[in-house]
Amino acid sequence: MRCGCGCVIPGMRDDGKWSPNQRLLIFGEQCPLVDHPKGKGLTPYQGTKRCFGEYKCPKCKRMWMSGNSWADMGQECIKCHINIYPHKQRPLENPDGLDVSDQRKEHPQHLCEMCINLGYYCRRVR
Repeated sequence: MRCGCGCVIPGMRDDGKWSPNQRLLIFGEQCPLVDHPKGKGLTPYQGTKRCFGEYKCPKCKRMWMSGNSWADMGQECIKCHINIYPHKQRPLENPDGLDVSDQRKEHPQHLCEMCINLGYYCRRVR
Protein backbone atom coordinates (compact mmCIF):
# COMPACT_ATOMS: atom_id res chain seq x y z
CA MET A 1 0.00 0.00 0.00
CA ARG A 2 1.12 3.59 -0.59
CA CYS A 3 0.43 6.77 1.37
CA GLY A 4 -0.60 10.08 -0.22
CA CYS A 5 2.95 10.94 -1.26
CA GLY A 6 3.50 7.57 -2.92
CA CYS A 7 5.66 5.93 -0.26
CA VAL A 8 5.30 2.20 0.17
CA ILE A 9 3.98 1.66 3.66
CA PRO A 10 4.42 -1.67 5.40
CA GLY A 11 1.49 -2.12 7.74
CA MET A 12 -1.08 -0.06 5.84
CA ARG A 13 -4.12 -2.08 4.94
CA ASP A 14 -5.61 -2.11 1.43
CA ASP A 15 -8.46 0.13 2.62
CA GLY A 16 -5.89 2.85 3.43
CA LYS A 17 -6.14 2.55 7.21
CA TRP A 18 -3.16 1.92 9.47
CA SER A 19 -2.71 -1.44 11.11
CA PRO A 20 -2.63 -1.21 14.95
CA ASN A 21 1.12 -1.77 15.25
CA GLN A 22 2.16 0.70 12.54
CA ARG A 23 3.85 3.53 14.42
CA LEU A 24 5.98 5.32 11.89
CA LEU A 25 6.94 5.51 8.30
CA ILE A 26 10.49 6.48 7.77
CA PHE A 27 10.14 8.49 4.57
CA GLY A 28 7.74 10.60 2.53
CA GLU A 29 6.65 14.19 2.50
CA GLN A 30 2.96 13.68 3.26
CA CYS A 31 3.21 10.68 5.51
CA PRO A 32 1.07 11.24 8.60
CA LEU A 33 3.47 9.55 11.01
CA VAL A 34 6.68 11.44 10.28
CA ASP A 35 7.61 14.48 12.39
CA HIS A 36 8.88 16.75 9.62
CA PRO A 37 7.17 19.48 7.58
CA LYS A 38 5.25 18.42 4.50
CA GLY A 39 7.10 18.85 1.23
CA LYS A 40 10.53 18.92 2.88
CA GLY A 41 12.63 15.97 1.83
CA LEU A 42 13.00 12.45 3.20
CA THR A 43 14.17 13.27 6.73
CA PRO A 44 13.22 15.73 9.48
CA TYR A 45 16.58 17.54 9.23
CA GLN A 46 17.32 19.28 5.94
CA GLY A 47 20.68 20.90 6.69
CA THR A 48 24.09 20.11 5.25
CA LYS A 49 25.88 18.94 8.40
CA ARG A 50 26.03 15.61 10.18
CA CYS A 51 23.57 15.22 13.06
CA PHE A 52 22.20 12.71 15.57
CA GLY A 53 19.45 10.47 14.24
CA GLU A 54 17.00 7.96 15.69
CA TYR A 55 15.95 5.01 13.55
CA LYS A 56 13.36 2.26 13.80
CA CYS A 57 12.93 -0.54 11.30
CA PRO A 58 9.23 -1.01 10.54
CA LYS A 59 9.83 -4.67 9.67
CA CYS A 60 11.73 -6.04 12.69
CA LYS A 61 11.13 -3.10 15.10
CA ARG A 62 14.88 -2.79 15.77
CA MET A 63 15.79 0.70 17.02
CA TRP A 64 19.15 2.45 16.93
CA MET A 65 20.71 5.88 17.22
CA SER A 66 23.58 7.30 15.24
CA GLY A 67 25.79 10.35 15.44
CA ASN A 68 26.32 9.90 11.69
CA SER A 69 22.90 10.90 10.40
CA TRP A 70 22.41 13.15 7.36
CA ALA A 71 19.58 14.92 5.56
CA ASP A 72 17.80 12.65 3.08
CA MET A 73 20.13 9.72 3.79
CA GLY A 74 19.29 6.44 5.49
CA GLN A 75 21.03 3.58 7.20
CA GLU A 76 20.42 -0.07 6.44
CA CYS A 77 18.82 -2.25 9.12
CA ILE A 78 21.45 -4.84 9.98
CA LYS A 79 18.77 -7.55 10.33
CA CYS A 80 16.36 -6.80 7.48
CA HIS A 81 18.76 -5.23 4.98
CA ILE A 82 16.37 -2.39 4.11
CA ASN A 83 17.28 1.29 4.05
CA ILE A 84 15.68 3.18 6.95
CA TYR A 85 15.41 6.95 7.16
CA PRO A 86 15.60 8.55 10.61
CA HIS A 87 12.30 9.55 12.17
CA LYS A 88 14.00 11.98 14.55
CA GLN A 89 17.11 14.10 14.00
CA ARG A 90 18.84 16.69 16.17
CA PRO A 91 21.94 18.87 15.65
CA LEU A 92 25.19 17.58 17.14
CA GLU A 93 25.41 20.79 19.17
CA ASN A 94 21.91 20.33 20.69
CA PRO A 95 21.20 16.58 20.66
CA ASP A 96 18.16 16.72 22.99
CA GLY A 97 18.78 13.22 24.37
CA LEU A 98 19.86 11.57 21.13
CA ASP A 99 23.57 11.72 22.02
CA VAL A 100 23.64 8.36 23.77
CA SER A 101 25.51 6.69 20.93
CA ASP A 102 28.93 5.30 21.84
CA GLN A 103 31.53 7.33 19.92
CA ARG A 104 34.08 4.52 20.41
CA LYS A 105 31.88 2.14 18.45
CA GLU A 106 32.88 1.80 14.81
CA HIS A 107 30.46 3.29 12.29
CA PRO A 108 29.25 0.51 9.94
CA GLN A 109 30.05 2.25 6.66
CA HIS A 110 28.60 -0.58 4.57
CA LEU A 111 25.17 0.19 6.08
CA CYS A 112 25.35 3.99 5.71
CA GLU A 113 23.83 5.50 2.58
CA MET A 114 26.03 8.61 2.89
CA CYS A 115 29.26 6.57 3.15
CA ILE A 116 28.20 4.44 0.19
CA ASN A 117 27.36 7.50 -1.94
CA LEU A 118 30.60 9.28 -1.02
CA GLY A 119 32.77 6.19 -1.37
CA TYR A 120 34.48 6.94 1.95
CA TYR A 121 33.73 7.42 5.66
CA CYS A 122 31.01 10.08 5.95
CA ARG A 123 32.50 11.58 9.10
CA ARG A 124 35.35 13.00 7.01
CA VAL A 125 32.85 15.47 5.44
CA ARG A 126 33.21 18.93 7.01
